[in-house]
Amino acid sequence: MKQGCLLLIFSICLLAVVNAQSKLPPPDKSPMDMCYYPDNYPILKIQNKTTEPPAARIVYSRPLKNGRPVYGELIEYGKIWRLGANEATEIELYKDAKVGTGKLKKGRYTMFAIPYEDKWTIIFNKDTDVWGAFQYDEKKDVLRVDAKAEKLAQPSEAFTMMFDKDSTGINLVMAWDTVKASVPFSF
Repeated sequence: MKQGCLLLIFSICLLAVVNAQSKLPPPDKSPMDMCYYPDNYPILKIQNKTTEPPAARIVYSRPLKNGRPVYGELIEYGKIWRLGANEATEIELYKDAKVGTGKLKKGRYTMFAIPYEDKWTIIFNKDTDVWGAFQYDEKKDVLRVDAKAEKLAQPSEAFTMMFDKDSTGINLVMAWDTVKASVPFSF
């Protein structure tokens, strides 16, 4: 009986030490998200409702406005931006694509932006797995395209990226606060 009690006490103490050493980090203030084209591809796949294979996937973090002025202050005009928060945004193309007036080969790229009041320059760069824009290297740019900056009808609290299919094709829409920019894609 004494051995059983000692073993139980030892196990409880060991569990307490393990739990104390593996403190979980708090949730990130800018959660990571992803978007696909076609929209909701993984959900459609498990429901056996896919009509086409995936063409693109974007992984990005979603900063929140939190009452802050975004463009011109938090995100400075004319300066490189990671196009989200935390790690730089990445796009994976499952097939070659026409993006704006340029072309991108199938593969994975980091996306950056240089926002201005009237347009955003969207940058596709071959240096992946980077944090922020601190190590951005213009020599590794693969493509730059300009996207017209437009006013949103309703402000967006969280930075959002999505593929939107319309009568003219597919657009990558990037929106935050009162501004959105769109880049046409075709596969």
